[in-house]
Amino acid sequence: MTARIIDGRAIAAELRARVASRVAGLGFRPGLAVVLVGADPASSVYVRSKNRAATEAGLATESIRLPADTSQAELLAVVARLNADPAVDGILVQLPLPPQISPQAVIEAIDPAKDVDGFHPINVGRLAGGLPSLVPCTPLGIMKLLAAADVPLSGARALVLGRSAIVGKPIAALLLAANATVTIAHSRTRNLADECRRAEVLIAAVGKLEMVRGDWIGKGAAVIDVGVNRRPDNKLGGDVAFAEAAEIAGAITPVPGGVGPMTIACLLENTVTAAERRRRPVPPG
Repeated sequence: MTARIIDGRAIAAELRARVASRVAGLGFRPGLAVVLVGADPASSVYVRSKNRAATEAGLATESIRLPADTSQAELLAVVARLNADPAVDGILVQLPLPPQISPQAVIEAIDPAKDVDGFHPINVGRLAGGLPSLVPCTPLGIMKLLAAADVPLSGARALVLGRSAIVGKPIAALLLAANATVTIAHSRTRNLADECRRAEVLIAAVGKLEMVRGDWIGKGAAVIDVGVNRRPDNKLGGDVAFAEAAEIAGAITPVPGGVGPMTIACLLENTVTAAERRRRPVPPG
């Protein structure tokens, strides 16, 4: 192995400590409400992790669990209550949702100032326009990983493999803001392996186990693996064939232990940022 391992757990622990320090200096406890509809096992585990991390950082947490047959109107009523609650600074509705509920309708119902997932169209538009916004947690975490690993971005050729609204498009916007030269690739991209090889920074976010092979990696490239996939043995694996890629890359994130811990840490940071903006508005001028 030649690549440096970008340790997401260690970097996330440092960020959570900084968040806790910010909370301690506020004079109030920012509030995070997490809503889970149904009992999806993976979502349940993730929500528990979020609530535990939030509590450890000093945030006030509210966990709302609704049955799988909850109607869209019932969920929107819960969101409206949380929007109106001055003690709640951040609202997160865990995805995926049951089929009777439109995720977009729920996302658009959340107060943009409390949208700590960064999915509301107003926050998406502000990010695209280079304006201050609440940034989606996974892309924000990726940028922090690259910064912690001292990966130069200005002028670098960056390829984002995946075009989702949750990861692909927002990370492309953040990389552009950092002056990288950005390409977005996807399932219809011709000569995909060649496109990947040209990248100095490769963000893999397709959700397909080990799709990116070692010979797709440019020598010395920084590789961020966003994928979380189940192997046949039920262990977790990423979108990148780690052992192969680590022989060629300059730096790489593991799965697990890379992007995942940063997503939760950035959720906490977004909640504190939202609280500061809501409760300590900057005076005009």
